[in-house]
Amino acid sequence: MKRSRLFVVMMVVAVLVGMLSMAAPAAASSPACTGTIVQVALCVNQQSGEFSTLIAALQAAGLVDALNGGGQFTVFAPTDAAFARLGLNKDNVGSLDKATLTNILLYHVASGEVFAKDLRRVQFVKMLNNQYTLVLKLPRVIYVNRAKVVLGDVDASNGVIHVIDRVLMPPRR
Repeated sequence: MKRSRLFVVMMVVAVLVGMLSMAAPAAASSPACTGTIVQVALCVNQQSGEFSTLIAALQAAGLVDALNGGGQFTVFAPTDAAFARLGLNKDNVGSLDKATLTNILLYHVASGEVFAKDLRRVQFVKMLNNQYTLVLKLPRVIYVNRAKVVLGDVDASNGVIHVIDRVLMPPRR
């Protein structure tokens, strides 16, 4: 009887571990993804292909060095699917006007390192383009404007990444 209970418990644990590993993107499960925000994004992209458009956009806007350097940042990183909703991919994102692209990307970055546990229920966060975004922290989900955080607290040496399911569009001035 004890062996059968132990077997059942082990099977349940194995199923749960399998479900968690399938549900979480590579950044959460891979200890190999370390370094700066850019290095972590590149690593995740190599493993899952989730950030190829974001990386291409950062390169086209000339922001790689800024996010690779010193300082601490909180980055709300859209997935490739988020960019695809706007008809953008790694091959065409660089065709956007550089000033527009830079403004959009800087609207995804805040100064300082802010983990999910540090967020208030409702708060406005000043982004690096000097505009504010609304963050709502509900019991089981966090929203940044209308974007849902699908994976939070991906730690990097110079900040933290929160993966989101939409591209944040800055308000018109």
